[in-house]
Amino acid sequence: MADDNATDAAPRLLVVGPSWVGDMVMAQSLFMTLKARYPEAYLGVLAPGWSLPILARMPEVDETIALDVKHGEFGWATRRGVARTLKGRFDRAIVLPRSWKSALVPFLARIPERVGFHGEQRYGVLNARRQLDKSVLNQTVKRFVSLGLPEDEAQAGDFAIPTPRLEVNVDEQHRLRGTLGLSDRPAIGMMPGAEFGPSKQWPLAHFRTLAERLVAEGFEVRVLGGPKDADAGETISQGLDGVHNLCGRTKLTEVVDLLADCQQVVTNDSGLMHVAAAVDTRVQAIYGSSSPAYTPPLTENAEIHDLYLSCSPCFARDCPLGHTNCLRHLEPARLLASIRHAALS
Repeated sequence: MADDNATDAAPRLLVVGPSWVGDMVMAQSLFMTLKARYPEAYLGVLAPGWSLPILARMPEVDETIALDVKHGEFGWATRRGVARTLKGRFDRAIVLPRSWKSALVPFLARIPERVGFHGEQRYGVLNARRQLDKSVLNQTVKRFVSLGLPEDEAQAGDFAIPTPRLEVNVDEQHRLRGTLGLSDRPAIGMMPGAEFGPSKQWPLAHFRTLAERLVAEGFEVRVLGGPKDADAGETISQGLDGVHNLCGRTKLTEVVDLLADCQQVVTNDSGLMHVAAAVDTRVQAIYGSSSPAYTPPLTENAEIHDLYLSCSPCFARDCPLGHTNCLRHLEPARLLASIRHAALS
């Protein structure tokens, strides 16, 4: 990216956003970087329709453009139609995903500068390609932010990472407590889901045991997630007073406000972990097959729970050894002690 000058003083920037909740939250670090570097810039984000409510909680974003293409679908007609609406409107596009098709809309829209990492033979569709040095850019958020910096500065790897901060609606918090039948007791959020796969999911029996103990100590427990997590939420909450299964019952923006209303959360390495971090709720983050070195919660207000077994992180969707000891052997008592300690701090 060019240095600041007269023609770059107020650029019109388009960011092609990622396709996962956690990655979209981390992308706010890039948006904050761009607005700090170019305060008068106009920033648009091209992203899946489901993510637009999250983007609405990011004050750096001036415009959102929905690209409703199913995961794995090429969607040529949709991409071409969106590209038509963008022609002549942006000076520079920053493409965060590394797939060829993710760079197609800026190319078809004839955006003059199209920045992104090498990947999938993206010659032509990108005209400002960068090499990805994974030893320097060793975290997802670093890779995102680097694309908003001049190349020489990005390659050094020594740059600030702004902390994502989603806006919270306090009035909505009060409304949700009433409509969902929640109490005013200190609330602990539980997020049992992980879109990536079973090797990132703490056992439901552990979640339930922890929920039982937390309720006995005077906490309210809110199990949060999407419709796919509803059965997991039922396993955790069934028959337990003070444990609310909210999975699939709330919109994504409502989850933002509910997480901000929690004193702490217990979560797998998931998208909602990053949402909780971005509203500054205390995060008790559980890692198994993945690594906190690569996708940490972007907050100082977090405790990492990882057994650091010799077989982890394996980054596999299912445990290659068939036992998932990295998660099974992480006992609820450890999480309970950490929650107690944080509650007293």
